[in-house]
Amino acid sequence: MSTLRQAAEQYLQLRRDLGCKLRETGRLLEDFVAFADREGASHVTTDLALRWAQQPAGVQPATWASRLRVVRRFALWLSAADRRTEVPPAGLLPGRYVRRRPYIYSDAEIKDLVRAAGQLASAAGLRGRTYATLFGLVAVTGMRISEVVALDREDVDLDEGILRIRRTKFGKSRLVAVHDSTRQVLAEYARERDRIVRRPAAPAFFLSEGGDRVTACAARYNFAKVSREVGLRAPTAGRHGRGPRLHDMRHRFAVCTLLRWYRAGIDVEREIPKLATYLGHVHVNETYWYVEAVPELLELAARRLERPEEVEP
Repeated sequence: MSTLRQAAEQYLQLRRDLGCKLRETGRLLEDFVAFADREGASHVTTDLALRWAQQPAGVQPATWASRLRVVRRFALWLSAADRRTEVPPAGLLPGRYVRRRPYIYSDAEIKDLVRAAGQLASAAGLRGRTYATLFGLVAVTGMRISEVVALDREDVDLDEGILRIRRTKFGKSRLVAVHDSTRQVLAEYARERDRIVRRPAAPAFFLSEGGDRVTACAARYNFAKVSREVGLRAPTAGRHGRGPRLHDMRHRFAVCTLLRWYRAGIDVEREIPKLATYLGHVHVNETYWYVEAVPELLELAARRLERPEEVEP
């Protein structure tokens, strides 16, 4: 094992002992160390960090900047023990992340995706049921895929129609109420899941036929597969193509809720904190982003501002 790899492992372990999860940071740092090994480098240099950070080609500059920040933090820590370490200057790769405009699925597209997911083949038939239910749940609640796959059986109250979200993106917990029709679909899935998987290996609500928890990676893979089948993604060699993402279902939920409120004449300013809480947004400005990102919403908001205030008698 190289000295640089040992240092990286020590650095990650130290920060994890302090409570940091560092899933993405750990993956990136391991990739940097592998790059350094291939380059025959025994210590961090600015040139080495830059050449690694500026991969892959064709991504947003913010991605390169984020990759360089990972190495820079590691280099700052390592420089105390290894005087050969060069710490890349802050701001060497400036880049501001530009959020992708959300794709707003139509009702027909959602139905096609759920129907295609239900036809995914497997030995006992659980795969199709799992992904049809999972994709449908994301569509009607706007939950993050990471939150859906993290649901345990005890988190899903099939009597009251309440989901307890415990493993959120920002470490906050919340309760998500679902419509009775959604509760019935979840209950039906749970019955079929328990009939097919008698001895699950995990307490998860959504299971594979092997009894393991469905992963976010598997969910995205199967979503890409059915998206291609229904024509939402163009086929490419060896892949399932590029196109609308599973996460866009979350965007659709938020946008459709806001559109419904504007069209009904509801006071969006008053109601939007409720939507932010339901979605698990830390700041309400994250929810307001949808107003800017979707032209129809922006137009409705502008009309609301232009409308003269009614004078009370």
